[in-house]
Amino acid sequence: MNIQFEGQTILVTGAVRGIGKTICHRFAELGGNVWAADIEEDLLPTVVEGVSEIIASRIKTVSVDVTKPKIVQRLVEDIQNKSLTGAVDIIVHSAGGVRSRSKTAIEKVSDSDWRAIQAVNVDGAFNLARAVVPKMKNVKHGRIIIISSRAGIGVSLTGIQSYGTAKAAQIGLVKQLSAELGQFGITVNSVAPGFMPTSPDYVRQWDSYGDAKQKAMVENIAMRRIGEPNDIANAVIFFASDFAGWITGQTLAVTGGP
Repeated sequence: MNIQFEGQTILVTGAVRGIGKTICHRFAELGGNVWAADIEEDLLPTVVEGVSEIIASRIKTVSVDVTKPKIVQRLVEDIQNKSLTGAVDIIVHSAGGVRSRSKTAIEKVSDSDWRAIQAVNVDGAFNLARAVVPKMKNVKHGRIIIISSRAGIGVSLTGIQSYGTAKAAQIGLVKQLSAELGQFGITVNSVAPGFMPTSPDYVRQWDSYGDAKQKAMVENIAMRRIGEPNDIANAVIFFASDFAGWITGQTLAVTGGP
């Protein structure tokens, strides 16, 4: 299977850590012109640390708050102006997570805690899709990929109500948009990772389990290992490729087991 993205413009959000960073690297390795976007502006230079000069040359970093529609629209317009096709060819919404929130009884959850998670996960996905779709329609091609979570198709290990709800909402958005946009040659899919400690919030969660619970968790995974960012990037690359040209509205659980 030979997959290449030469001449294609790819926007990846949540680019400074784990999954998002690895996705940026993989697209760049395969010839894509990558825009690595994240709200943590001070960490953006780390996206190209440790990679070859040619891969680094294919990655541009940019600060963005995906919860702000006007900021997202301006970024997308800027990228479109520099794209060979005039469109963002592929978008991967990897920004999200629990936003430093922790498990709390529902009667003690504040409005701001609820909204913080919804905003980046769901509103962010919507804002990005709305911004990129018009030009994708013009060129009659596009790939929208959302990094959802196993929490969206089951119960979240975090115990955070807003997170599980937001991830389920992302999957609902994928289904709805796929039905609307398929006629324009645009596919919309999501990848649902299992738990992996790839950001500070999830590292804290993993460390809180202790050795015994960590071992039990791994033993409950069919493949007997915790996932890695490359496992998720592989699924994203497939959805973005021509090999997935007749696949839309789907959520691929990448969890090491059923």
